Amino acid sequence: MNILITGADGMLGTNLVRLLLKQGCSLTAFLHHSSKSTTLDNIKIKKVYGDLLDPESLDKAMVNIDTVIHTAASTSIWPARSEFVKKVNINGTQNVIDAVLKHKINKLVYVGSASSVNTNETVKSKYTFPGEKFGLDYIDSKYRAFRMVMNATKEKNLPATVILPTFMIGPYDSLPGSGKIITNFVNGKLKFFTKGGRNFIHVNDVATAIANSIELKYNGRYFIAGNKNISYTTFFNMLANIADKKELKTKIPSWIVLFVGILGSAYGKIFMRQPLVTYQMARISFENQFVYCQNSMDELQVTLTPVETAINDCYNWFIKNNYC
Repeated sequence: MNILITGADGMLGTNLVRLLLKQGCSLTAFLHHSSKSTTLDNIKIKKVYGDLLDPESLDKAMVNIDTVIHTAASTSIWPARSEFVKKVNINGTQNVIDAVLKHKINKLVYVGSASSVNTNETVKSKYTFPGEKFGLDYIDSKYRAFRMVMNATKEKNLPATVILPTFMIGPYDSLPGSGKIITNFVNGKLKFFTKGGRNFIHVNDVATAIANSIELKYNGRYFIAGNKNISYTTFFNMLANIADKKELKTKIPSWIVLFVGILGSAYGKIFMRQPLVTYQMARISFENQFVYCQNSMDELQVTLTPVETAINDCYNWFIKNNYC
């Protein structure tokens, strides 16, 4: 099977490349011209360079490809509103959809975000989707891209399946991205925690969900790739034990967190530098972003890895690569 992976040099993409190679797949990595990631160094796969916003480069990359896995996205959350983020995540995904249809690709697996769907049907909300309340173009654009893919399966017979991960933790987080929660704690930048929590999953389990979804015969389905709902209190206690650090003792009230976030956003606008905490990040920090997804993972036959193992694997990779 010939598979093209966009964003193959990201944390998820890198873990996915290693998994699919073990399964005997022939892989092509679609990388941006500006990529500086070294996570695919010394791995024997075909690399093509292009841009999601350049349809011609996607056309060239999809020649003789059977399956496309679209993991590439702009994950920037500062500034909160960004035309660039929207272009990459929305227009870029539309270009992928168009290229898949043009080249008659057998399967597209689109990787979105679990914040795009409500998994607790008993909770009523005034928002179209759960992540809308935070006012971030990253989250909003991932929702729009998700809906584009789902609509295309109905209107254009796009052969697509969607995987919606929760908060991924694991090795090869070269940005770091989600792993900043770990590096900030270990490097002493976090002095307190908030009352919120979220659903965590090992990045390898998401990679397994993607790999297992390729052979699904039906299209137009989405699966939430998540594992365990954990409070930040519990998460940081786990991390403190793994990293041999002192546990955080101070829980900050939500109103103080918001005030700090407001100051951080103001600082960012004035000095044009990303602050440690923005208003949007502060608001997210005391929310319980819990997800209920056992049925999805059972259907995709994913054996879930303990969250402690995900934290440990991420922490050890950071230590080995001098992030901590």
